[in-house]
Amino acid sequence: MTISTEQTVWTDVDFMALSKDGHRYELVDGEPIDLGNSGMEHGGIGSFLGGLLALYVRKQKLGIICDSSTAFTLKNGNKRSPDVSFVSKERLKGLKRLPRGFFQGSPDLVVEILSPNDTVEEIHAKIVEYFENETRLVWVIHPDERYVLVYHAPEPDRFLRADDMLDGEAVVPGFSMAIADLFEEWDF
Repeated sequence: MTISTEQTVWTDVDFMALSKDGHRYELVDGEPIDLGNSGMEHGGIGSFLGGLLALYVRKQKLGIICDSSTAFTLKNGNKRSPDVSFVSKERLKGLKRLPRGFFQGSPDLVVEILSPNDTVEEIHAKIVEYFENETRLVWVIHPDERYVLVYHAPEPDRFLRADDMLDGEAVVPGFSMAIADLFEEWDF
């Protein structure tokens, strides 16, 4: 089934059906934006970090970790899909199970891994939207330059290099890992 991208209102079902063409989308100002494929390095970093966070969050019973196929419906109607995200158990209270559609609101922690196709303007627009929707912490990972920017507001306030530690702070309390582990070269 082909779905017209000319719709003005997108239900969760309609929007999820777009991915049947093998692409990932975000909804920005009523228009589906094809996120394309990000490559193996991007996916490897996201899976590694998401896996570490998921194991930690589950063991500590802090909430839920989601991957890049999860979209969050923001106040302005945009649907954003961070590479890795965390929603605290406090924001999930009253739910018996996770929504089959999209979470209303943004994650507490957003992780964006820069792709070759990302522009500074696009990433900044996402970060602004996340904080307008109650995100508390954003990590932007730059694989080529091997650094992480940490945000508590739409402007970065920490620049972390390979010899620094990535900290979950009050959002994912007790979680930390070496930045170098994100970019470790293979030895097998």
